[in-house]
Amino acid sequence: MLENFLNKRIHVKVGDITKENSDAIVNAANWTLLGGGGVDGAIHRVGGKDILTECETIRKTTHPGGLPTGDAVITTAGNLPSRYVIHTVGPIYGRENGKESDLLANSYRNSLELAVKEGLKTISFPSISTGAFRYPKHEAAQISSRAIQSFLSKNKTIEQISLVFFSETDVDKFLRHHSF
Repeated sequence: MLENFLNKRIHVKVGDITKENSDAIVNAANWTLLGGGGVDGAIHRVGGKDILTECETIRKTTHPGGLPTGDAVITTAGNLPSRYVIHTVGPIYGRENGKESDLLANSYRNSLELAVKEGLKTISFPSISTGAFRYPKHEAAQISSRAIQSFLSKNKTIEQISLVFFSETDVDKFLRHHSF
C-alpha cells in the first residue's frame, strides 16, 4: 500500500525502515542512544557497530546526560542502505507533564531541520513513540502530519518524506487520522 500527499512529497507505506534507501532514516531512539528494542534495536542490529560507536561519541561529547526528548542528532548509517541515521527521542506517553504533543512534534521538526542542515533531500520516518512509548496512534498521526506539513510549507529543500509503518493496520490508522 502506498499513499501520496502534498504533491507526492509525502509517501505513506508499510515497510522495514532498515531497508529504506533515503538520504537518512530516522531512529525512534531512547535517551541513551545506545540501542534498545523495536525500531531502535533493528537500526543498531542491521546498521552495525559504526552507529553505536558514533552514538557513544555523542554521549561522551555533546550529550553526556543523554539526548533530550524532542531533540535530534545524526550519525552515519553503517551497513544500512541510507547514508545517515537521524536519532530522535520521542515522548513516553503520559510521562511528560502534558507536553507530549509538543515534544512529539519537535521530534519530527528537529529531525527535518537537521536533514536540511546536512543538505539531505530524502528522509524516512518510522511512527515515533507509538510502540514501546505507547503514544496513541490516532493522536500521533495528527501531530506528526501537522508538524511535517508545517515544515514543508516553509522549506522546499526536502524533496521526499517516506512515512514507513510496521503493518497495514498502522498505515490504515494513520490514513484515518492524519491532517495532510
